[in-house]
Amino acid sequence: MKHFLAFALSSLTRRSSKNIFIFIIFTFLIFILSSVFMITNALKTEMFATLKSLPDITVQRIVAGRQTMIDVNRCEEISKLFGVSDVNPRVWGYYYLPTLGVNFSIVGVESFSKQYNKELDDIVDKFSDKLVGGDNMIVGVGVLKELKKIFFNDYFYFVKPDGSLKKVKIAGVFKPSTSLESNDIIIMDSELVREIFEMDETKATDIVVNVANHDEVPTIAKKIREIYPDSRVITKDDLKTSYTNVFNYKSGLFLALFIVSIFTFFIIIYDKASGLSSEERREIGILKAIGWKIDDILKVKLLESVIISGLAYLLAVTLAVGYVFGLQSPVLRELFMGYSVLKPPFDLPFVIDGGVLALIFFTTIPIYTAATIIPAWRAATLDADEAIR
Repeated sequence: MKHFLAFALSSLTRRSSKNIFIFIIFTFLIFILSSVFMITNALKTEMFATLKSLPDITVQRIVAGRQTMIDVNRCEEISKLFGVSDVNPRVWGYYYLPTLGVNFSIVGVESFSKQYNKELDDIVDKFSDKLVGGDNMIVGVGVLKELKKIFFNDYFYFVKPDGSLKKVKIAGVFKPSTSLESNDIIIMDSELVREIFEMDETKATDIVVNVANHDEVPTIAKKIREIYPDSRVITKDDLKTSYTNVFNYKSGLFLALFIVSIFTFFIIIYDKASGLSSEERREIGILKAIGWKIDDILKVKLLESVIISGLAYLLAVTLAVGYVFGLQSPVLRELFMGYSVLKPPFDLPFVIDGGVLALIFFTTIPIYTAATIIPAWRAATLDADEAIR
């Protein structure tokens, strides 16, 4: 086998220009496909991990087609519905920072109350002493990173609606399970949030509802709509469907790219399968004339195809991993996220779907190998003098 491998390498070297061209095209196609699938899987994993921490139902008040403040008194009526486990008014909002061109999400919490999800509960428990009393805030690691860019390491001045400034100390930093949550969230006492946004104490941004039995969520959501016709009631399943639709749409944009890639790949396959060049046929004839068997010739051709396609696949996947998770996939990432995103950047989680990589492997390498072996077998079955002519 060592001699076959050496001969295959020398054969590839003799036709280096053609083989290098095929290698580059092969690598590029697999790199594009692998990168797209890796970005999609990473974003889906991050999005759906974030989705798990959301409440079962979110209730918003809509006036003239736009969300507005909702009365906190509605919590009492909603809590009376059978099957509701807890109801919480949320005080939160977006704070735009023009210097960085990003939005931060400011979330208000009650230090000694149960929060609407476990992760937020854990963060509040950990920093409860810093949230009670004083103008303090707990920020995600992504927020702190952004604030340091404009030299705010220990505190930050918020601009209130009336133009006055509110100095708030950075009292702690948290890092939840998903970077989507940590990259833009600021947590502080609800009263402080109301002061910064000048919100009335009887109002809240929205109301979140958790249900003991998940199967009862649609029924309870319907009842809330009936009680408060001006409400927009959003369930966790609604958000999941919305996320899925967005990804399906974005992935559809790459369907054309996938088709073009496959079309280009099959042009290479057609070129290989349509027959060998006269030089390759003559080489096979000479090998038969000096005593090579058909299976010996096929072994060499198999090694040639495996060397080209195998190395191209390994290089492409390695480059894709480095591009997506090392460089955070510039350009391609924006096609999924959108150029108008106003949130601080976050790192894609390292998620690799072995099934997708296997699919790319089995839809490229075996086909290319077959396209190399079949014409070689045809030439090898001819008589030596006929192949040489």
